[in-house]
Amino acid sequence: MTDYKNAIEIKELTKTYDGFKLDNISFNVPKGSIMGFIGQNGAGKTTTIKLLLNLVKKDSGSINMLGMDHVKYENEIKEQISAVFDEIPFHEVLTASNLSVILSDVFSGWDKKTYLNYLDRFGLPRKKKIGEFSKGMKMKLQIAAALSHGAKLLIMDEATTGLDPVVRNEILDIFLEYLQDENNTILLSSHITTDLEKIADNVTFIDKGKILLSGGKDETVENHALLKCRKSEYKDIDPADIISARLTDFGAEVMMSDRKKISQKYSGLTMDNTTLEEIMLFYVRREKKEWS
Repeated sequence: MTDYKNAIEIKELTKTYDGFKLDNISFNVPKGSIMGFIGQNGAGKTTTIKLLLNLVKKDSGSINMLGMDHVKYENEIKEQISAVFDEIPFHEVLTASNLSVILSDVFSGWDKKTYLNYLDRFGLPRKKKIGEFSKGMKMKLQIAAALSHGAKLLIMDEATTGLDPVVRNEILDIFLEYLQDENNTILLSSHITTDLEKIADNVTFIDKGKILLSGGKDETVENHALLKCRKSEYKDIDPADIISARLTDFGAEVMMSDRKKISQKYSGLTMDNTTLEEIMLFYVRREKKEWS
């Protein structure tokens, strides 16, 4: 098997649709890590994932997965990866048992025992039609299937959206178990940033088809700060230091990206810790700069 440092390497990837462009994006997903892929709906997350899986063709750029070109070695790659989507791809008249028979023909590494263990663990019936499953049950079934053929890379597109917090936490625990093997990697696309704050090692933030941030999750959160001040103090802040600012009747909240620099430059002002959700919120409004 090919040796590789990054489970996914995307370089200068471009795809243009009518009204949307994935614009020359580049980022890596290190082997053995969970990468949170965040952004609003319509930001380009699903387009990127479809390009990774070669479901749509890129206009330009390159994609390597598990050390291999994603087109040239598509069949070899797809033996070693699993993709989980918001909507279940399995026909609703099938049962979980039917699915095992079908997938054993698809994946040479299919492990029926592992699959049945996951069904039992998730409390999923083997003979009930998938169409009668709840949304949470359908997601658990997808994940059971995804983890039962020795996949080295899981690609999850909004896999926890619409699930209740108990089910979401159960699934996040499964992901952390999967990562106990340092050869395994997850790309987890989501706009639920609280999930990613719990488990992600790295984050990549996409907005309007462009990558705004990509790096360590903790480092990203620690480097940003939310500065709170009166309107009179806000007027003295250098616009170059501002990502965007939320203005209220009482003052301003200002997102800044270089905590060390601004703590020295504006030492008299209050600086609060921030979250991935707040960072995303302020970056999305960066073109407007000031908002309320």
